[in-house]
Amino acid sequence: LQHNAKVLMGSATPSLESYWNATHGRYGLVELNHRHGSAVLPNIIVVDTLRERRKKLMQQCFSQTLLSYIDAALTDNKQVILFQNRRGYSPYLECSECGYVPKCKHCDVGLTYHKGINRLVCHYCGYSTSVIDHCDHCHQSTMRMTGYGTEGIEDELKQIFPQAVVARLDTDTTRSKTGGDHIIRDFQERNIDILIGTQMVSKGLDFDHVSVVGILNAYSMLSFPDFRAYERSYQLMAQVSGRAGRKDTPGTVIIQTANPENQIIKQVVDNDYKAMYQTQMQERTAFFYPPVSRIVSLTLKHHQRQMVEQGAAQLFDMISQIDGLQILGPTTPAINRIQNQYLKNILLKLSKTDSLKTKQMLQNIIDSFLQMPQYKNITIVPNVDPF
Repeated sequence: LQHNAKVLMGSATPSLESYWNATHGRYGLVELNHRHGSAVLPNIIVVDTLRERRKKLMQQCFSQTLLSYIDAALTDNKQVILFQNRRGYSPYLECSECGYVPKCKHCDVGLTYHKGINRLVCHYCGYSTSVIDHCDHCHQSTMRMTGYGTEGIEDELKQIFPQAVVARLDTDTTRSKTGGDHIIRDFQERNIDILIGTQMVSKGLDFDHVSVVGILNAYSMLSFPDFRAYERSYQLMAQVSGRAGRKDTPGTVIIQTANPENQIIKQVVDNDYKAMYQTQMQERTAFFYPPVSRIVSLTLKHHQRQMVEQGAAQLFDMISQIDGLQILGPTTPAINRIQNQYLKNILLKLSKTDSLKTKQMLQNIIDSFLQMPQYKNITIVPNVDPF
């Protein structure tokens, strides 16, 4: 505003908020309807993993379709990118006898096994502990690894394709300042045949020789408990798919999912952002979610469960006195304890027209709440329009 500067925002998969602003006159809109250099869109194949498992065609977490395309790419001296939005070797350790899962002693979350350091690690607070052989609950030696993270997938691929050079790109392999750059440079110079990664592999990477991209578990993204889950899933799958066939040769994208009929999967296959936008906007409008409203999330934290529950109920009653405000909660999040702090959430939906006035009233109520002697040690973390 001070310098009357122009701002240019660009994205192949803009957020619903950005596209809504563009179509409602707040932003200007310029659309590019062709890929750079007239590159051909990739061929997208959807694999039903439930059907593949029933037919015993899955090899660990890989469908026969995906493995055959990887093999063909390697034979043709091409490269492969695999996307798995979970790091570590195995998502969790589980007792096959009683179902016990080792959890973090500070957070209410299962520990992830990391083979490289041979420890169970909490991805929320960093706590780690030794791997156990016997179940702490039934005392049987029946602990097994369940599921696959990027480290586990790397290990499996090295066994399936021993001639290939396999690497992964996630926060575990890029902790040093130049770790990520080194891996990307090696892949660019074709010193790596198969690159496995989390969201890092979806962002703006342009490689000439990638002919196959695999999305290993699309269903896990779609089932995430968040109103933006479908939008984010579309963005991630479309962005990852864009890594295939960047030049003259069209690539192939394999999407593995337990729900192949999901509308988001079909919209990714059709490369139809506008259809995704329209269907999601219908739901956002019907249920008064952004961009037609403003969202304020309040997270209450305390080391005593009873105290945070009582405080959340009290704060909910106080906020309910504000007219014209939609309030949801108090709810217990899926991970309800982090770093020895119990959590409760309250979600508020505000009209855009009077959001400033409402937020000031909300701040006054929070200040009054924290002045109550019994609740002075509760921490409240507000988050306006959380993304």
